[in-house]
Amino acid sequence: MSSARIIASWFGVGFLPWAPGSWGSLAALPFAWGIVLVGGKLWLLAAVVALFVIGCIAAELGTRDRAARDPGWVVIDEVVGQGLVLLVLPLDLAAYGIGFLMFRLFDIWKPWPVRWAERRFDGGFGIMIDDVVAALYAATVIVAGRIALER
Repeated sequence: MSSARIIASWFGVGFLPWAPGSWGSLAALPFAWGIVLVGGKLWLLAAVVALFVIGCIAAELGTRDRAARDPGWVVIDEVVGQGLVLLVLPLDLAAYGIGFLMFRLFDIWKPWPVRWAERRFDGGFGIMIDDVVAALYAATVIVAGRIALER
């Protein structure tokens, strides 16, 4: 297996059976937790940005010889999206659980412009960008919910 496929599958997580996107999102949780614990949210943001760039390249290279536009085994996009959502949450198991569920909801549902982004862009960037948009939706709903609950 090429290094691009190893990275794009988040070190093989994308090859787990059933719902690889959910496995990828789940695998992002301890990764993000550790980064926040050691370096704070700024480090998590830096990791997410770096993984977005790396993910675009790995997804592009790892899927060149495949017919599928966004094969299920590519889950680095879920790792990036999940990390973005976790940026707006406290380091707390329940909060991370909510972040996981909200991100999966928007990643699976794909409301506009998530689905538009998925169809509009090709290659590695196309694989990555719809999850970023889904994460922005999830983060926005979480922040709005927290504001509403604090009133």
